[in-house]
Amino acid sequence: MAKDLVLSTAGQMVVASGAEGLLEQIRPSWQAKSLITRVKTLLPVDPSSACQRLLNAAVHDLREKVIIAGLDVAQEAASLNKLPSVVKAEDVYEYSTTHTLDLAYHMGLISRPEWRRLKRAYDIRKDLEHEDDQYEAGIEDCVYVFRTCIEIVLARDPISPVRVVDIKEIIEAPAKVTLSKELVEDFEKAPDKRQLEISKFLISFARDDKKPDIVRQNAIEALRTLRSVGRKSAQAQVGQFFQEVLTRKPASLADMKIAAAAGVTAYLKQPKVRQFFLEFMTQLQQIGHVWTKYEQHRKILDDFEDVGGLAVVPSEVRVQIVTWMVRCYIGEPGGYGMGINRPVFYSDFAAPRIRRLFQDAGKLVAEDFERAANEKIVKAAATDRHIARRLEQLRDFVTTES
Repeated sequence: MAKDLVLSTAGQMVVASGAEGLLEQIRPSWQAKSLITRVKTLLPVDPSSACQRLLNAAVHDLREKVIIAGLDVAQEAASLNKLPSVVKAEDVYEYSTTHTLDLAYHMGLISRPEWRRLKRAYDIRKDLEHEDDQYEAGIEDCVYVFRTCIEIVLARDPISPVRVVDIKEIIEAPAKVTLSKELVEDFEKAPDKRQLEISKFLISFARDDKKPDIVRQNAIEALRTLRSVGRKSAQAQVGQFFQEVLTRKPASLADMKIAAAAGVTAYLKQPKVRQFFLEFMTQLQQIGHVWTKYEQHRKILDDFEDVGGLAVVPSEVRVQIVTWMVRCYIGEPGGYGMGINRPVFYSDFAAPRIRRLFQDAGKLVAEDFERAANEKIVKAAATDRHIARRLEQLRDFVTTES
């Protein structure tokens, strides 16, 4: 059959344009299929037909990827976006090309720009099916279809989203665990619905006081790890879920740690957040900033870092906390007693934690810092050159240059 085909001028030009080389990018599981073999045979003699078959292969591949990603995710995406119902795998295989592209996009298997490229490729394919005197496929059309179908679909492996049960098995280990790089990457590729399910599960475990402490801590660490790769659209839904959990309840220290780990503090109702930090400020004042309370400084400042630090504190409360930290950090004149060789007495436990908090917040607290630095008691303390030097250290952390 192949020897009876005659090379066309258009086919030779398409081959010369590099389309044939693109075929080598197709992943091995598709390279061996007869449809791709047929595309390779047709390309030099009938590039239009080769384009049509390649797009058919890409659409079929997308349907398989939808099923692998999860029928539960497909079902919800179809329902939310008014696409034909998806209950079983056969429903996906009966989807039209347009609906398949839409479903893959709404499931997060392809991005919006990729969806638009595939839609254009499909429009070209429809034109190729009805070539006549008014439309003739150009080399650029064929290359566009080849590049789009291969780079976006056929060259990529299917996404097998991490499941809740996978996470559950890990965090229930009777020891401190760390999520593997592979699992984190799987989570990053997972559709919004799966990211939401996993985040809700971890939040529920982290809040369950019947679970062993190590399991709850593992859940929090998992939330903190996955937060960096979660999509904002999914994170917003996690924030809404967490807000509903806290409805008509004050935010506890444990809840605020979980919210920070999940990156959803900003989605909580601000009056609730403000009340939490007002009460936290009261605890700081009760402990005091003097260096002799250094033992108590360790836990409360560790807790403060765990709830998100200065970045999540409402501005009207933040200035009070910054002032407390400034006074705690700069300390008081030393040089007497057992500290005869220590010019400043300050909390050894508080200082490195406050330094980290200021470094993390940076310019966000620059104005708060200056207000604190201009407090009479701080200005008076800074007349001591050693204390003044410590005050300048803090200023360095919140300047534009730093």
